[in-house]
Amino acid sequence: MKMKSLILIFLVFSALLIRAQEKPDESKFGIKFSGFVKTDVFYDTRQTISIREGHFSLYPASEKLDINGVDINAKDHVNILAIQSRITGKISGPDALGAKTFALIEADFFGNENGNFADVNGFRLRHAFIKLNWTNTELLVGQFWHPLFAHECFPDVVSFNTGAPFQPFARHPQIRLTQKLNRINLILAVAEQRDFTSTGPDGGNSKYLNNEVLPDLNMHWQYKGNWGESNTLLLGAGVEFKTLVPRLSFAFDQNSGDGVDSTYFAGDNKVSSFALSMYSKVTTPKITWKAQMVYGGNMFEFAMLGGYAVSATPSPSQLKYEYTPTKILAVWSEIATRGKIQAGLFGGFTRNLGSLDDNVGVYYSRGANINQVYRISPRIVGNFEKLRISTEFEFTVAEYGTADSKGRVNDNLSTVSNLRLLLAFYYFF
Repeated sequence: MKMKSLILIFLVFSALLIRAQEKPDESKFGIKFSGFVKTDVFYDTRQTISIREGHFSLYPASEKLDINGVDINAKDHVNILAIQSRITGKISGPDALGAKTFALIEADFFGNENGNFADVNGFRLRHAFIKLNWTNTELLVGQFWHPLFAHECFPDVVSFNTGAPFQPFARHPQIRLTQKLNRINLILAVAEQRDFTSTGPDGGNSKYLNNEVLPDLNMHWQYKGNWGESNTLLLGAGVEFKTLVPRLSFAFDQNSGDGVDSTYFAGDNKVSSFALSMYSKVTTPKITWKAQMVYGGNMFEFAMLGGYAVSATPSPSQLKYEYTPTKILAVWSEIATRGKIQAGLFGGFTRNLGSLDDNVGVYYSRGANINQVYRISPRIVGNFEKLRISTEFEFTVAEYGTADSKGRVNDNLSTVSNLRLLLAFYYFF
């Protein structure tokens, strides 16, 4: 009896294996390529804090006086770059697990910036994900916009900074589950870091989050509605929670005379932070209006101000570091017309709110000496079949100063500004 049962199980298993090896219907597979070729021409009236040869501008650089009191950073700058050109492959296939399947892979030539520009024009991955869609549920696995970047509601500025540092900008490897409940979407996601990383004692690196084991946690809520025949409304809110491990050990110099650390103690003190985002978008036949507010700590990875600071340093009795996140508030809004020729106006503001606890002045953050930044940027966009020509005037002001023990920048304040003139040419395919 046992032998017959084993033979029956073997035959059933063999049949299933043969069936699984049958070739799927090739007619259900396909890939559609799209993208654009883009060239940006830009002129700055001042040196800027930016990414990738000035292409991704954040805010004007602070005053840097020479021996005669002349501001070294008060020097204009110009560049022409085509590295934002992009190619996208949208992949379709047969149903699986009762779900519609879809995949996307996207890359550009933006490369990864480094000291010697070894990756100039480097072909880099932007997005790569798989989607499974059931009737009311969607599962996304792969690299995509971080949930704090609301891809249905982000600034349509011409500049590649896409509204940073006033809006979160980051793509992360993630697992994202969306449950559709009538007009409401509930989104749960866990994410790690890759191209957009937190910073720490060893500079920007994904290991600070990886070593925590607990991934970046996100929960978002969206409402999508409409009134009339062609007016739509999007409302959204989300929260993010993450914990970093900046160090795995603490060094102590037993012989202070030689200046060399000689004793190491294992330790994984952590820094935890949260962020809150709320956004809205209204679309009518003639105009589109968008807005977003972000409040949170340790926002470095999103190309925003902030990060964290050291709240306690090693000593013979303590032999460990403790950390405190620095908080920021950011808001932005824009209004734009729709049609062949479009006019738009973007405005953004962000402020450094300081650290949660007292700190000793050691920061792993962006803009620890900045009190606030604001930007106004009008634009004109012309669409001519597959060709687009756009121009934008981006005026950004940053207020620098000295931080107190809470990380609030309120002393020795000085203001600098930059006007970026931008002309962009696109050809879509």
